[in-house]
Amino acid sequence: MNTKDEIIKMIKDLPDNVTMEEIMHELYVRINMERGAQDLTKGKAASHKTPKMRSGKWLH
Repeated sequence: MNTKDEIIKMIKDLPDNVTMEEIMHELYVRINMERGAQDLTKGKAASHKTPKMRSGKWLH
């Protein structure tokens, strides 16, 4: 299945009353999950400490 067909299926699986923002959020989440999976296979994943350090900076 190509990307276009996967996205069409994803949208069809959403409820009929879905908003444009909700569709965009689903796409955003999907894109970032795929990027994360690609990073893992390439060995580019950050350790669990990196997000903790970043979140501490964001909160201050």
